Amino acid sequence: MKSYMEVLRATKHKVRGHRLAPMKEQMKVFETLDENLMPDMYGTGSVIESFQNQMAEVLGKEASVFFPSGTMAQQIALRIWCDREKNKKVAYHPLCHLEIHEQDGLKELHGIKTVLLGDKERLFTLEDLVHLGQVAVVLFELPQREIGGQLPSWTDLVEMVMYLKSRGIHTHLDGARLFECLPYYEKSAQEVCELFDSVYISFYKGLAGVTGAILAGEKAFTEKSKVWKRRHGGDLYHLYPYVVTASHAYELRKDRMQGYYEQAVEYASKLSQVEGIKILPEVPVCNMFHVHFNERADDVTGQLIKVMESSDVALFGGLQNRANGLAKAEIYIGDEYGLIGDEKIDRAIAELKQIGISANQKRG
Repeated sequence: MKSYMEVLRATKHKVRGHRLAPMKEQMKVFETLDENLMPDMYGTGSVIESFQNQMAEVLGKEASVFFPSGTMAQQIALRIWCDREKNKKVAYHPLCHLEIHEQDGLKELHGIKTVLLGDKERLFTLEDLVHLGQVAVVLFELPQREIGGQLPSWTDLVEMVMYLKSRGIHTHLDGARLFECLPYYEKSAQEVCELFDSVYISFYKGLAGVTGAILAGEKAFTEKSKVWKRRHGGDLYHLYPYVVTASHAYELRKDRMQGYYEQAVEYASKLSQVEGIKILPEVPVCNMFHVHFNERADDVTGQLIKVMESSDVALFGGLQNRANGLAKAEIYIGDEYGLIGDEKIDRAIAELKQIGISANQKRG
C-alpha cells in the first residue's frame, strides 16, 4: 500500500503553491540574456549589481546585497545591529524561523541571546513590547508563517514600530513573503519597508525562483553585511545562476499577488464547508493559511489518499501533527490553483465531503 506522500507526489494536480519545473525548463531564462553579459565575480559585476540596485529601489532602501540564502542574510542582519548597539540580545516571535528552523545558528555562531515575544499561538502585540527589556533589535515576520500567515493590522504594525524607535531599538523585517502581504495592507513594498531599519526578502518562496535572498538597508549597513557575507562563505565566485533566475521569478510573479490572495480567500471558504476542518485564520490575510483537522494525521491520510487517487487532485500538501496531536496542513496559493481550475478543485472537495475527513468520523 502506497504512503500518503507517495500518492501526493504522483498526483497530477497539486493545489498548494507552484509547479516544480524541471531543471532544463528553469534554465531557459538564460537563453534570453544578452550574449555579451558576463558573470559576476565575488559579488561584483553588472549582472548582480544592477539587480541589487533594482531591489533597493523596490524596497525603498539605500542599498541591497544579494545572498545565497535567507538564513545567512538574517543572522548577519541581527549580528550587525547587535554589534552597533553593543547588545547581544534580539527579540522575535517564538515560532520565528531563526528559533525553530536554523539549528540555533544565531546563538551558536554569533553568541546572540534571544527573547521570545508573546505566545507562540498568536501574534505579538504592543503590550508584549512594553514589557520587553532593552534589546538591540526586534524582528517582525510578515506574514507570520507558523500560525497560518497572520498579519497585524497596519495601524498596530505602525504603532509597534514607532514605539520601538522611541526606545532606540532597531527593527528588522523578515519579509521572506513580503510581496504576498501587500494586497491585504494595500501598500507598496516601499511603504511597508520604510518602517524598518533592515529588510530581507526571499526569491524561492512565493516568487518560486531557484534560491537566493536580498538584504536591504542603509549603505553603512549593507557594506558591513558584505564583510559578514564573506565571513559566512556566502561570497561565492559566481552567484549569477541564482541572480538571473531570481530576477526572472520576480518579474514573472510580482504582479500576481493580488490574484493569489483572492484565490486563497476563495479556497479557504470552500474548505471551511468540509466537516472536521477549521481554517486559520478564518479569512486569510495573504495567500497562505493553515488547515486544522479534528483528527490525527494518521487518521485522515486514508481518506485524502482516496480523493487524490479518484480525482488526481491533491487538496493539501504534507501533513503534520500539532502540539495537541491533531493534524494540520499549510496551504499557500500560487500558479497551480488557477491552472487546475474550479471544476476539478470543486469536484475533489465534494468527494472529500462525501467520504468524510476520517475513517472514524460518524456520518448520518
